[in-house]
Amino acid sequence: MSSVAVLTQESFNEHRSGLLPEQTAGAGPNAGEEEDALPTYKEAFPPLPEKAASPEGTQETANAWTSKIRPLKSSIITQVFHVPLEERKYKDINQFGEGDQAKVCVDIMHKTGAHLELSLAKDQGLSIMVSGKLDAVMKARKEIVSRLQTQASATVGIPKEHHRFVIGKNGEKLQELELKTATKIQIPRPDDPSNQIKISGTKEGLEKAKHEILLISAEQDKRAVERVNIDKVYHPFITGAYNKLVGEMTQETGARINVPPPSVNKTEIVITGEKEQVALAVAMIKKIYEDKKKNATTIAVEVKKSQHKYVIGPKGNTLQEILDRTGVSVEIPPSDSSSETVILRGEPDRLGQALTEVYAKVHIEFTEGEDKITLEGPTKDVQMVQSQIEAIVTDLVSRMDYAEISVDPKFHRHLIGKGGVNINRIKELHKVTVRIPPDNEKSNLIRIEGDPQGVQEAKKELLELASRMENERTKDLIIEQRFHRAIIGQKGEKIKEVRDKFPEVIINFPDPAQKSDIVQLRGPRNEVEKCSKFMQKIVAEMVENSFSVSVPIFKQFHRNIIGKGGSNIKKIREETNTKIDLPAENSNSEMIVITGKKANCEAARNRILAIQKELANITEIDVSIPSKLHNSLIGSKGRLVRSIMEECGGVHIHFPTEGSGIDKVTIRGPVEEVEKAKQQLLALAEEKQTKSHTAELHAKPEYHKFLIGKGGGNIRKVRDSTGARIIFPTPEDKDQELITVVGTEEAVREAQKELEELIKSLDNVVEDTMIVDPKHHRYFVARRGQVLRDLADEYGGVMVSFPRTGSQSEKVTLKGAKECVEAAKKRMQEIVEDLEAQVTIECVIPQKFHRSIMGPKGSRIQQITRDHNVQIKFPEREDPQEAPIQENGEANGEVKEPVDPNAPKKCDVIVISGRKERCEAAEEALKALVPVTIEVEVPFELHRYIIGQKGSGIRKMMDEFEVNIQVPAPEQQSDKISITGLANHLDRAKEGLLERVKELQAEQEDRALRSFKLTITVDPKYHPKIIGRKGAIITNIRTEHDVNIQFPEKTDENQDQITITGYEHKAIAARDAIQAIVNELEEMISENITLDSRVHARIIGARGKGIRKIMDEFKVDLRFPQSGAADPNLVTVIGRPELVDEAIDHLLNLEEEYMVDVVENEAKMAYMRPPGGSAAAMDEQRGPSKGFVVREAPWTTTNEKAPDMSSSEDFPSFGAPVATKTSPWGPKRF
Repeated sequence: MSSVAVLTQESFNEHRSGLLPEQTAGAGPNAGEEEDALPTYKEAFPPLPEKAASPEGTQETANAWTSKIRPLKSSIITQVFHVPLEERKYKDINQFGEGDQAKVCVDIMHKTGAHLELSLAKDQGLSIMVSGKLDAVMKARKEIVSRLQTQASATVGIPKEHHRFVIGKNGEKLQELELKTATKIQIPRPDDPSNQIKISGTKEGLEKAKHEILLISAEQDKRAVERVNIDKVYHPFITGAYNKLVGEMTQETGARINVPPPSVNKTEIVITGEKEQVALAVAMIKKIYEDKKKNATTIAVEVKKSQHKYVIGPKGNTLQEILDRTGVSVEIPPSDSSSETVILRGEPDRLGQALTEVYAKVHIEFTEGEDKITLEGPTKDVQMVQSQIEAIVTDLVSRMDYAEISVDPKFHRHLIGKGGVNINRIKELHKVTVRIPPDNEKSNLIRIEGDPQGVQEAKKELLELASRMENERTKDLIIEQRFHRAIIGQKGEKIKEVRDKFPEVIINFPDPAQKSDIVQLRGPRNEVEKCSKFMQKIVAEMVENSFSVSVPIFKQFHRNIIGKGGSNIKKIREETNTKIDLPAENSNSEMIVITGKKANCEAARNRILAIQKELANITEIDVSIPSKLHNSLIGSKGRLVRSIMEECGGVHIHFPTEGSGIDKVTIRGPVEEVEKAKQQLLALAEEKQTKSHTAELHAKPEYHKFLIGKGGGNIRKVRDSTGARIIFPTPEDKDQELITVVGTEEAVREAQKELEELIKSLDNVVEDTMIVDPKHHRYFVARRGQVLRDLADEYGGVMVSFPRTGSQSEKVTLKGAKECVEAAKKRMQEIVEDLEAQVTIECVIPQKFHRSIMGPKGSRIQQITRDHNVQIKFPEREDPQEAPIQENGEANGEVKEPVDPNAPKKCDVIVISGRKERCEAAEEALKALVPVTIEVEVPFELHRYIIGQKGSGIRKMMDEFEVNIQVPAPEQQSDKISITGLANHLDRAKEGLLERVKELQAEQEDRALRSFKLTITVDPKYHPKIIGRKGAIITNIRTEHDVNIQFPEKTDENQDQITITGYEHKAIAARDAIQAIVNELEEMISENITLDSRVHARIIGARGKGIRKIMDEFKVDLRFPQSGAADPNLVTVIGRPELVDEAIDHLLNLEEEYMVDVVENEAKMAYMRPPGGSAAAMDEQRGPSKGFVVREAPWTTTNEKAPDMSSSEDFPSFGAPVATKTSPWGPKRF
């Protein structure tokens, strides 16, 4: 260990300054003695130990450096890799240090944790120095080779059976090889017949990897595998007892010998190793086999099957014992065999001893449920074992006790505790064993064994626990299953809080699959009651917050209720604190479900209804109907009220909550439909009040449409004639055949009779024919028979069969219910008449309007087709690239007629087919859809405001009025804005545009008023005061007067001009406010006072806190001198005269107070200085320093110059730059 000198401050000063003053003073006669007292150079700077052996052998030179230092091996290593120019992947020299090469290096450093340094050799090769832990360096090396060096590839062929040795266990050998050689090695899969191993990497790496692989293969070539078949019965003699013999052979030969275990029925012994070793091992095995085969004999003895396991012993130990002692192998028949014959095989003279060993084992059996132990074996051995067991029993009885207690099995698991925590604690505490019977025994008895005292204490504790459990109460809480998940909380967080609050109560929730509402609480009576009340309170809150109300809102208004980006619905949710669920877009439901507290739900409902009322011509009326009739009016699953709602154009009928006793029923919807629904509802209520009767009948679902009739015509006739209401099932109903008739008894009876007759006639299937001209057949079967499908739907599933195409037959067959066939036949005749009377007219509309007429996805044209029962065909679009038609001249040898310039273009002609009057009506409807363009005068300077930011303003207007608005290009400087759209939309759009123009003009006027400017002249020295600290004063003026105040820039000529912009009266008011501040500032005076600079810091305070306090208190401004000022004591006070005087008095008082402290501190400091005066005085007394002096220094015996202590080269300071100096060792390296 190296010695370290600890220097005190005094000794350090002594070394730096030479001898102490006292020693210097005494120099003279004793100077020689003092010189002898100086240390020698070797003593002061001991040399390092030399490696030369001392005469004493291991003895080392005794000096300060010879202490043994334990060598520390650094975990950081450094390796340098070289990449030749021809193998460099990135050869762009100009990009060195900043191109892809540098990026790759940074990535390798991040990935491996190693440090990389790149340098370029003279031959343009790349040198990479890698530092880090060995593993990191090896990984970095592999990455460098693969990413910075060009890759080559090679293949090496070795026998297929050697591949696994290249891979190694779990692929470790292969990974090690890849790291070592910095290559990528690909070994073919086992099912691939190829024996070629592919290597990719650098040229050097390839050679290394190839060499290593061939080395492994060569090593395996020396090895051999030999398989020897030996009868299974002789395997024990080869392995020997406890595998001793086979182990010895393995050790002796060096070969690996694999003998199959007794349980595996194989005779093959496998020997692996080098050829010579394998041959030697095979010879030894065969010798043993031949010897035993020649000399061994067998005897067979009968041993009870039950005794076989004792002959075998635990894990076959007894058999191994017999083999070890006697050299005889004992063969036991398999356990699944009924044979009781045991065969002993070995030398004849050893068989007797082995047989004795087989019979010598005593078997001990403990009888379950009885106080009896059975012993079997030789008499002598049995007696000895018996005496030993009796001794053990006596000992146990003397020092052990047991007790049995009876506890209801239902408490057993609670006694055991979670994970056995309770029972384990009792066992450890009382040093006893406790046996609790398993559930399948259904026993009450718990047995405790151990120390008598421990048994009694454990018994007492267990009985107390059981007693406590019997006194526990179990309570079942009825909580709706829908609340269970909410009570448990996410990851059980909420129920954990409840369990922590009531730790003695066990809370059990039912399995979700059971659909049970019972939550079980168990624990001490009081705790269970408290927990029960707490949970009921939680449930009550949940029930209160889970009130739900459904609001029917017309589907087309859902998007308005949601608002842009969900803004409306989000606002309603937040303000009413409710959950609002809207039906999916593709759903037919109109119900919006609101969940939360009842009052909040009602508030949200009213707001949603208000939005709908605003958007459409929706009215809402209340009808008074006795609450006792509400259920009968709603009908089973709402069928009755739903039928009224559907019949009256989808109005919404809202009944009050059941049991509320409120008579008010609300009807909401379009005015006419609401009135119609009101009449029907009142008529039905009156009918119910007088006498209500219901009847049910069944009809096939395909008959329903026919029974209802087109537009409900058939069913309306029945209702008008009988006065009964007929309700058909909805698609959601389970029973699709059920038809309900409601009304007075007589009306129901008549309606039921009429319907039954209709249904009966429908069940009477007939076949009829009719004549249809073949030219019309195509109409019926076109579009995959859509017309025929519509007929089948409308007329009770009637089947219509047309003759095959090309048969020219006019006969059409109809099959179905008689009434349906008749009706379908009549309808087909109407269609044929229409087709006969069909005309085709042409409607000329410019092609540019066709897309607009069709509407989104052709919706408008489809509506016209349905409304007027016509067919409309649009022309092909004109190709603008098409060559112009020759007006005169010949084409294909024919002379073309000149084209009429007034004739409409083909691409503008829309063809309408149908009855004449319908075609004409459709033509009018089409022309009404042709967009019209009008121009609106809008001043050019307002155009950009109408367009809005990124076109948002104009888009909003186009969406709102369903028109196209065209603003002229800026270079046209035009005031005309074009509006294109349907005639009925144009007026609204024009009004909206003009309204927007008025708004913009008003804003323009307002901007003109706001742009009034006035200038005020203020001396620049007052500007900072007007602005205030952090702009506080000027910001206050701007905010108060709503103006913009601009101070001059540094580069402006007029530095005294302040500009105010805003409304005229407000700008004048702001000017007056600034002028008032200026007037106040002009009244201020400035006075200089002298304050001792030593108290300035105290007056200013930490972070200027003190000076700010004085300035705020006296409403003055204080200016202290800058460092280096001519007069450091001069302080300036600025403010109103009377305030300046007060501030000066206060400052002088502070100075007087602080100066007392300053004087006291200086006096104390004087006493704390060294008695000899200053450090300079001490240096003068001490005289010139001699430095650190030593004897017998190297430079005194040679001509070398002594090191200069004042030189920064010989004695450099830390961090100071050092000039280079040549030395015999070459240039210094830092």
